[in-house]
Amino acid sequence: MKMTSLRFLIPVVSISLLYSLAACNSKKKEEEEAKPKTNILNAEGYVVKPQAFQSDYTASGSLLPNEEIQILPEVSGRVTNISFEEGTHVSAGQVLLKIYNDDIRAQIQKSKAQRELQEKIKLRQVELLRIGGISQQDYETTTAQIQSINADLAYSDALLRKTTIVAPFSGRIGIRNVSKGAVVTPTTVIATLQQTKILKMDFTIPDQYRDEVNPGKKITFTVTGKLDTFSAVISAVEPAADVITRTLKVRALVQNQEHKLTAGSFTHVIIPFENNKNALLIPSEAIIPTSRDKEVAVVSGGKAKMVVVKIGTRTNDMVEIVQGLKEGDTIITTGIMQVKPNMQVRVRIPQTPKGASPHGSDTVR
Repeated sequence: MKMTSLRFLIPVVSISLLYSLAACNSKKKEEEEAKPKTNILNAEGYVVKPQAFQSDYTASGSLLPNEEIQILPEVSGRVTNISFEEGTHVSAGQVLLKIYNDDIRAQIQKSKAQRELQEKIKLRQVELLRIGGISQQDYETTTAQIQSINADLAYSDALLRKTTIVAPFSGRIGIRNVSKGAVVTPTTVIATLQQTKILKMDFTIPDQYRDEVNPGKKITFTVTGKLDTFSAVISAVEPAADVITRTLKVRALVQNQEHKLTAGSFTHVIIPFENNKNALLIPSEAIIPTSRDKEVAVVSGGKAKMVVVKIGTRTNDMVEIVQGLKEGDTIITTGIMQVKPNMQVRVRIPQTPKGASPHGSDTVR
């Protein structure tokens, strides 16, 4: 009888033990699942270090004539003579066009005759005034009339000069828009005069490179459609940056004695920067663009933090950092879209052919 009871008791105890073990395992699993998981990002990094860096800045520019004007008459009238050939070189002071002026010349002759008469009257009045034959007022009236005639003559002479249009400077004149016999007004464009032996080249650069574009500095440029590389010298820099684009306008002078270049051409300007022996360069893939700034993920104490940086010149695969990082900082170069502030990061510094890091491979930070 006791043996029979033991036979039934052993399976019951075994089943109970199995249920107890299963319950313990389930509770342990629930406790493990309830524990907060640690999110560690494994990424490659880069250690910032100073290095020599010679950079060039490329900008877009435009060639302009050194001097350029539209030739317009100052008075209305009929064109009586055109003394220039289209598309040719003209010298400063050369007569280009004449407007009918016979009426002005006639007015000048009339005024001169009136002045001569008044001067004779004045001479007689001087003698009469001395003996008391006329009053002082009569003498002063004659003097005032002579002065008025002189003013009329000066005005007529000015009008007469305006009827002859001369070149204000030497240059190449363009296509004329009037013919002999045409009636012109002060709004009529006769032709365009350009000085092209020297050209101006205007371009813009970011305000942060102000110190790299001092007057007298030599730069180079190319023109679309030409294989030659041309040189220019910076002549002036706008004193203030544009408040919207934060760029500076720069002007350079180009010698064009052989007329190889044409005003209005588009140029690719190359400005050589000074050699920076302590430049901080990082891989371009480490830059995180935001709506307002550029950021990089810096690892400090095993955690990531986002740092706003100011970038300078770019190369094919590197970016110069002018503000925000210092020597020895470790930044993340892979998985940057997954990085969040204060996230735990395990960084591996790989060997790289860029010469970016002096550390060996598998250096964990």
